[in-house]
Amino acid sequence: MDHIDRLGLKKPIVGLVLAVLCLLTLAVPSTAAPGTAADRPEPEVFKGRAFDTCRAPSLATMTAWRRHSDYRAVGVYFGGRGRHCKSQPHLDRAWLRDVRDLGWGVLPLYVGSQSPCVIAENKQDVRIGGDPVAQGRAEGRDAVRRARAYGLERGSPLYLDVEAYDLGNRQCLAATLSFVRAWNREVRGEGYVTGFYSSAESGVLHMERARRQGVKDLPEVIWFARWGGKPNLNREPVFLPGAWYPHKRIHQYKGNSTERYGGHTLSVDRNLVDAPVARIG
Repeated sequence: MDHIDRLGLKKPIVGLVLAVLCLLTLAVPSTAAPGTAADRPEPEVFKGRAFDTCRAPSLATMTAWRRHSDYRAVGVYFGGRGRHCKSQPHLDRAWLRDVRDLGWGVLPLYVGSQSPCVIAENKQDVRIGGDPVAQGRAEGRDAVRRARAYGLERGSPLYLDVEAYDLGNRQCLAATLSFVRAWNREVRGEGYVTGFYSSAESGVLHMERARRQGVKDLPEVIWFARWGGKPNLNREPVFLPGAWYPHKRIHQYKGNSTERYGGHTLSVDRNLVDAPVARIG
């Protein structure tokens, strides 16, 4: 306003200019997703092969695998009360910077509370409780806090890991969806990209059905596990055409694969990726 007045424009002209500016603003559609911070940095998309393993490998292993394998991204379990490998002796801010500098993309995974009807025996003690919305909010805040502590910047994806659960239990499905949506609102509201990992025939099918129904606050990126076939991002049968597309899919196509490169052996899950990776500060 001050700079306009100094140019000697009269009040009626100022009002006309402001009115035109308001109309132009209303005419431009917002590109931000619902609940997303409008100034969130553009996600960095990675296309290629990735592995994930329970415990972040040593820097020596990451160096050897970068030289001798065709993997170029790694899944890292950075938090959550349901995380199996709670001990992560190599994982810290320096490790993340080092692997970034080696040329790795990083896929951050958060294993929080699991569905009330989770199938895995080793997840029964970390099921969602009686207030899934409050629990989802709290764990979303925890995921953001941990991400920041590791130097994972806004615009990074945080992938919520929800293991397979019973799709025949409606009450369980409602609680699980409420938890996931609340977690998403917290994470997205802080400027991070919301991702979701689960079995294609369980949690991923559940999210796709919710998407078709127009449910809001769903994950922005889907990481679907379907083992036994060839890696393919575009032929997953649970998705309708255009679902989570483009640059919003990861296919985990093989699990528990023992592999050795450059003298270093790991047990990994194999993934094909066209999706965001972490922005590491």
